[in-house]
Amino acid sequence: MRGAVLVALAAAIGNMLQGWDNATIAGAVLYIKREFHLETQPAIEGLVVATSLIGATIITTFSGPVADIVGRRPMLIASSLLYFAGGLFMLWSPNVYILLMARLVDGFGVGLAVTLVPVYISETAAPEIRGLLNTLPQFTGSFGMCLSYCMIFAMTLKPDPSWRTMLGVLFMPSLIYLVLTVFYLPESPRWLVSKGRMKEARVVLEKLRGREDVSGEMALLVEGLGSAGDTEIEEYVVGPADGDHEQRDTVTLYGPEQGLSWVAQPVAGGRGSMLGSSLGLPGSGRQGSMLDMMKDPVVALLGSVHERLPGDGTGSMRGSTLFPNLGSMLSVSERPGGAPAVAADRAWDEENVAPEDDDDDDDEYLSDDQDQAAAAAAAAPGGLEAPLLSRQSTEVETRANNNNNNEVPRSQSSMQRFSSAGGGVDAASTMGIGGGWQLAWKWTEKVGPDGVKRGGVKRMYLHEEGVPGGAEGGAGIGAGPGEYVHAAALVSQSMLYTKDVLIGQSPTEPAFANPPEAVATKAAASGPRWRELLEPGVRHALFCGMMLQILQQFSGINGVLYYTPQILDQAGVSVLLAGLGLSSDSTAILISGLTTLLMMPSIGIAMRLMDVAGRRSLLLWTIPVLILSLVILIISNIVPMETNVHAALSTVSVILYFCTFVMGFGPIPNILCAEIFPTRVRGLCIALCSLTFWFGDIIVTYSLPVMLNSIGLAGVFGFYACVCCLALVFVALKVPETKGLPLEVIIEFFNVGAKGLPEQTNE
Repeated sequence: MRGAVLVALAAAIGNMLQGWDNATIAGAVLYIKREFHLETQPAIEGLVVATSLIGATIITTFSGPVADIVGRRPMLIASSLLYFAGGLFMLWSPNVYILLMARLVDGFGVGLAVTLVPVYISETAAPEIRGLLNTLPQFTGSFGMCLSYCMIFAMTLKPDPSWRTMLGVLFMPSLIYLVLTVFYLPESPRWLVSKGRMKEARVVLEKLRGREDVSGEMALLVEGLGSAGDTEIEEYVVGPADGDHEQRDTVTLYGPEQGLSWVAQPVAGGRGSMLGSSLGLPGSGRQGSMLDMMKDPVVALLGSVHERLPGDGTGSMRGSTLFPNLGSMLSVSERPGGAPAVAADRAWDEENVAPEDDDDDDDEYLSDDQDQAAAAAAAAPGGLEAPLLSRQSTEVETRANNNNNNEVPRSQSSMQRFSSAGGGVDAASTMGIGGGWQLAWKWTEKVGPDGVKRGGVKRMYLHEEGVPGGAEGGAGIGAGPGEYVHAAALVSQSMLYTKDVLIGQSPTEPAFANPPEAVATKAAASGPRWRELLEPGVRHALFCGMMLQILQQFSGINGVLYYTPQILDQAGVSVLLAGLGLSSDSTAILISGLTTLLMMPSIGIAMRLMDVAGRRSLLLWTIPVLILSLVILIISNIVPMETNVHAALSTVSVILYFCTFVMGFGPIPNILCAEIFPTRVRGLCIALCSLTFWFGDIIVTYSLPVMLNSIGLAGVFGFYACVCCLALVFVALKVPETKGLPLEVIIEFFNVGAKGLPEQTNE
């Protein structure tokens, strides 16, 4: 994963520049007031600081939709250019008005970085390390602040510090950021797929993952382009397709490589799903606790999934194969006799590149149907290879003799089947899409009201359940112990294989021969659509993301930051530093720098825990500590006590608050917001969440003086403590755990949860 880590580090420099800018203006404003005589013009002084915030808010309004249209990388390049231009303008600034303009331009760069860096990292990182990498912006932001405070402190030791140099030196690190965004950062593979640029997406993905076999993930990205559909939770007993279990009620499942197939038998009593029973849902055979009934369905569903993750104890799904004993069952990496496997999916993203001829030795492993499909593919326009699936017909003019309108699973396929007992077949992990999930498809046929039988392909995200093979519901297959496993599946209409691809093909043509570029381009033709925000799953996720941003801003971070120098001064820190011969300006800056330095070890711990304990767990553990630290601050301000005791309590509570905040409520809202939205509208939704963040920041910052005058410092901290209590309840009931899950799977759970109650049906 070195490629993904280096890309995330390079992108996170944008957040380092934001931290750098926040720290430099805090130090430079002391000298700006003196040069421009702003002591009598507090409005102008406030604008010097707030103009960057205003610029970030303005640019955020457009950043998401534009990023969905032009891409993530061009917007990051624009951010670096704006940082660079803003730094040069601030270095020049002959008067306060040019300074205000420079701060506005700089704010544009800040807004783009804060909004899009988490999105970019989420779309390039693997599920197993996505949380760690998405904590990097928090770390680099604090690191930038620390570096900036060190620089400003050194400059304040001079007899005549230059505020222009303090602010303008920003252009130097922004130049490094510009070079990296232009010459090193690739475009997001998910965005490339959404625009039908499959060949470019594969190249980027191979570099990010450090391997050539990215077939399963490529198929996953295409499937993720679909909008919210009728996603259902189904349950199966899955086993090898060895030809011995051709039963009426079995379904043949297919993977993203030629030769990958296995059979699945629906579990009797569809509503008795283990997922459903763990939630205490109606019809599941088990009544949940009151807390379970109050939880959002998404929270309950994902909580149930994480309880069953076949992990290694670290919280990271390092194995990409879902079923621990499915090795040979899903294998196509090597054929008997040592002949190399030919992955049919290799050509579906090569944009009409003709396939190379295979050796004659491989032909003996192809069925007659496959030979016909391969011949048809060779003769097809553009020389496309045989696709993943093949069938005998797509629309059968058969009149139903009964009132059947239900879907009937079929296993008509030209794919070669490999048995777990076949010998010489090694394990393959191409099916894994991260987090213990696997991607597969099933072919179904449905008899319509007109009596015409029509086919369709359903996409399935499979996840192993905690019941061993051969248990109740799987007896019909009759496998030996360990050979078959229970699996839950999120089933929805396939985006890769759509109705438009199916209808109109003759039996001699290779099924699904249309290149996915056409499918993806059609899906992205209209760009981000505002009406998609009204879809239940998107609306559900948007509510969760925006509420997290609001609660984060009102949890007290701005108030505690504002009063940290005063609190540490009461603790005697400033007296100690003044004894070293430091000026009051140098002392104030050094105190702020020390405060920032304290955050960095805590952020390092959060990076380690983000993909182990998880986002939800970190919030549930850290928010109570925030409440405790605020309560200590309240007590120290309203209870009479000795000066030393007051100083000690205040200092400990402030340090505790900062260290805890940067472990949970600091980075996690942005991480979650970058994970829970569909690819097509991710930029638009992130922009709305970022706007909520900036507006909340503005409201809290400018309401703080009013609140201080009306309810006092203890009252302000009391208000923040109450908000943290509300945040704790909201997280417990509404915020799901997303660690280790592919983005597309997270979105499907929101689609299911938006229905209120997940329904388990089996076809």
